[in-house]
Amino acid sequence: MNDLAVLLAALLPNIAIVIVVLLVISIREVKQYERGIKFNLGKFSKIAEPGWRLVIPVFQKMTKVDIRVKAVDVPDQEAITADNISVTINAVIYYKVNDAAKAIIEVENFYYAVSQLAQTTMRNAVGEVNLDILLKNREQIAASIQKLVDKATDPWGIDVSSVELKDIVLPADLKRTMAKVAEAEREKKSVIIQSEGEVVASDNLAKAANTLSSAPGALHLRTLQSINDISSDQSNTTVWMIPIEVLRAVEKISEKLGK
Repeated sequence: MNDLAVLLAALLPNIAIVIVVLLVISIREVKQYERGIKFNLGKFSKIAEPGWRLVIPVFQKMTKVDIRVKAVDVPDQEAITADNISVTINAVIYYKVNDAAKAIIEVENFYYAVSQLAQTTMRNAVGEVNLDILLKNREQIAASIQKLVDKATDPWGIDVSSVELKDIVLPADLKRTMAKVAEAEREKKSVIIQSEGEVVASDNLAKAANTLSSAPGALHLRTLQSINDISSDQSNTTVWMIPIEVLRAVEKISEKLGK
């Protein structure tokens, strides 16, 4: 008994050291923005909340999952619209993990899976609309992509909050064609505005002519006012205009003299 007691006393420090080492290597820290998925002998046990958690080596294993909102940059994708026009689009998708256990158990790598799903859905969505609709309704198309991706990722415990189309790159030939169309449209508007202005001006001139012809001496007064406006600047050359009334009077005098 004495020998056994002495042996235990000699081994006690070593046992204590082993226990301390096991405790140290068994401690796992789960941060506030993480959740730990704990497995016992390969079977899902529970979700570990933030804090220090014990994981028994060999028998237990814990995988940490970041539950913060993630932004995934979807790379450039070649797509063909419904009117057979090739475009290059890229986007960014925002999502977060709602159920950490499903994100680990249901899909092998949810980061990669969400990115690939977003690329495929984006190409399919672009192929269902014309180019004009794609350029005018980017927000609506992005919302439809978000709904489709969110529905597909629900079984994975992932919530897709937003999808934004960052850029739509058109072929160089198509850009030049669209620029010509825009230029022609501006010229069309310019011609229409100019013609409308001429119509209004002609209406006003007709009204002014009717007013001048209906008032005796009005044309003579208008002529004198025009001469006065021209003569106000010494650099202008004054042109004397003979009123129609004077010409008519001269005509009558000539007729009397002829008789």
